[in-house]
Amino acid sequence: MSQLIECVPNFSEGRRQDVMEAILAPLKSKKGCYLLDSRADVDHNRLVVSLAGRPDAICDAVLKAAKIARDHIDLNVHHGAHPRIGAIDVIPFTPISGISMEKCVELAHSFGEHYYNELDIPVYFYEEAALKPERRRLEVIRKGQYESLKADVKNPDRHPDIGKPELHPTAGATVIGARKFLVAFNVNLNTTDVEIAKSIARHLRASSGGFTSVKAIGLALEEKGLVQVSMNLVDYESTAMYRVLELIKAEAARWGVTVNGTEVYGMVPSAAILESSAYYMQIDDFKRDQVLEIKLLELMGKEEDA
Repeated sequence: MSQLIECVPNFSEGRRQDVMEAILAPLKSKKGCYLLDSRADVDHNRLVVSLAGRPDAICDAVLKAAKIARDHIDLNVHHGAHPRIGAIDVIPFTPISGISMEKCVELAHSFGEHYYNELDIPVYFYEEAALKPERRRLEVIRKGQYESLKADVKNPDRHPDIGKPELHPTAGATVIGARKFLVAFNVNLNTTDVEIAKSIARHLRASSGGFTSVKAIGLALEEKGLVQVSMNLVDYESTAMYRVLELIKAEAARWGVTVNGTEVYGMVPSAAILESSAYYMQIDDFKRDQVLEIKLLELMGKEEDA
């Protein structure tokens, strides 16, 4: 069976269309690398790309895109709502088929070495690929963001896993790792009071005693005149999207605030959406293979394997 992985590189650029198109070009043209989704946000000032394909093809395409990002993004003048320490902020690998998580960890480590040698951007490893237990959590590595890390990187506790104890002068550092499928789920609130979003985020995230698989921050979306609870659901099977949304609604109601809308950023497993759909539609005993297209794909796959 051929190896198939997902990769979701995040670039610190969400406003200059020409730069984003240049970054995406090698991701669109590399054989064996499939661009599933790309989306940018002005407030976050961030481009999130979802790729799937062969590990070698994805690594080659991402390296080329990273070189373009390095040459066009200067974090010294970059501003956005989303935390970041690098022009190429994070590069996670996720196993899909024919490859184990352990092999994705090996891939992250070997790619990180090659990445530093080619781009001269220091690398931190996170999640399953972390070399230090405390660095499994991305937010620990990104503490203080680029502006603080420029000085803190000289502290032995914050030395990169690969590279000298200094950041690239314009591109910062990159966090590379291996992890499960992640659902980037954002909820917008009808208020401009960012403290409400921050308070709700504290109630949600695992580090504050909330849901075990949720990372959350509160952000101001100045272009939209709203605030947002921005989340990563790192294990959608243990924490359903509808449970998170219902708690946000309940917490927001304390301030007389309502939900303006929600966003799923990037790709999402069908099971995550179907579970919440069944909940809100009150469908009893709903199963994934009741979806026509999913059942057809499964049957077609069996025929091809026969």
